[in-house]
Amino acid sequence: MSYCVTPGCFAPENPDSAFYCLSCGSQLLLRQRYRGVSPIGSGGFGKTFLAVDEDIPGKPSCVIKQFAFPSNDGLILDKAGQLFRQEAERLEQLGEHPQIPQLLAYFEQNQQLYLVQELIEGQNLEEELRQVGQFGEQQIWQLLKDLLPVLQYIHDRQVIHRDIKPPNIIHRRSDGKPVLIDFGVAKLLSATALQRTGTTVGTVEYMAPEQIKGKAFPASDLYSLGVSCIHLLTGIAPSDMFDIMHNRWVWRDHLPGGKVVSDRLGHILDKLLENAISERYQSANEVLQAINLQPTVVKPVISDTSARRQKTEPNPSPFPSEPTPHLSQEGRLTTQALLKIDYSELRNLLARKKWQDADNKTWDLLCEALGRRPGYYLQTVDIKNFPCEDLLIIDQLWSKYSKGRFGFTVQKQIYEEVEGDYPSFCDRVGWPLHNYKPLASKPSFKLRLPFTQTPQMPVGHFPSRQWAGGYYWWRHAGTLATKLEQCGIGH
Repeated sequence: MSYCVTPGCFAPENPDSAFYCLSCGSQLLLRQRYRGVSPIGSGGFGKTFLAVDEDIPGKPSCVIKQFAFPSNDGLILDKAGQLFRQEAERLEQLGEHPQIPQLLAYFEQNQQLYLVQELIEGQNLEEELRQVGQFGEQQIWQLLKDLLPVLQYIHDRQVIHRDIKPPNIIHRRSDGKPVLIDFGVAKLLSATALQRTGTTVGTVEYMAPEQIKGKAFPASDLYSLGVSCIHLLTGIAPSDMFDIMHNRWVWRDHLPGGKVVSDRLGHILDKLLENAISERYQSANEVLQAINLQPTVVKPVISDTSARRQKTEPNPSPFPSEPTPHLSQEGRLTTQALLKIDYSELRNLLARKKWQDADNKTWDLLCEALGRRPGYYLQTVDIKNFPCEDLLIIDQLWSKYSKGRFGFTVQKQIYEEVEGDYPSFCDRVGWPLHNYKPLASKPSFKLRLPFTQTPQMPVGHFPSRQWAGGYYWWRHAGTLATKLEQCGIGH
């Protein structure tokens, strides 16, 4: 079906074969490229449509946002167009973050302003709450750790989202990461002369007090994130958890029977929800620092509803199940908890000297750190984009439990000793010179290379290069050595 996006069209549904709307006569393809399929939502500033990109052979789905302003004044509309272009460029920059939808196009057509964005497939957190039930504490911790870096990223670029709430956070189906959506130009234009003074943008139940009065700061987004968390924990509407008489949140009174929240998480949520901006966290990084100060094992009492959400798996490890801490340069464990990735399984495998299993797990962790599916073959551009903190952790875990025989650092040293000669490098670490790849007909099959697991394994043998892909896969050693140097690892 083709859907006409022209405002006021009385019968917007058209057959796929139509080039012009059978009702209003408007051209159905926007910019001769994007075809509307169905409406997704609407708001005060316009509408959102599911669409397809007809220019690309696979006709991928995308999202079209159409903006309208409640004024016919030519000067205001000209100003709107100018600001639209400026703010669309800012959205394009924000879309470089992997947890923000990518901006694909922006344009004006028939006196309407349009944005075309990447479609994020998955459920938003409100849908997830309705379908499965209240979130458990561990899920709230993970949400904070995954989403706070995104907020810091946008705030560093002078952007305030203004509408943080569960419907605007999508758990991406491909990797489970939360994606922050609805960076509408309407929000970015809300502080301009296009609107009367004091106009608010956002959802009242989730708004910080200052935002209701027409002012917004980075701390306003943090307040909304806190409200989102208590809504997900309780399943209760935010307005029903605020005591107007005493001007305070009473969210603990609404926790499902049998569920408790640790004092540590409770303190963080309470500070996010402070009415006074001065009493609130001032930045997302400040919240992350508070999360990292005291890594503890969270053992909440889980209600029947939340138990359906959290699958309990036996832990055969003799090690405690706390978040894996960082390692210092001397190899000692520090008390800084990880923000994103659980390295406990890798640590346990290495402690048991299960080198091949640890090598396989390392591949999975490399993919996870880059937001890739397990078994994805990493290319040189992926290595260049690899987070330094994760690279450091993986390297130090390997080095610690192998007593300095394995790890990226020792491989870098060997690569430098042979002056970048790849055949000599492979000979030193005991790798076959040629790489192997699984058959293209079986993309889900993860081939494990025939690296040895004998007591005579050469220094630098692990982690293997089984994750290296691309036409110039053999350049992985040099690219990785350069990345380690840039990260200050192995000096």
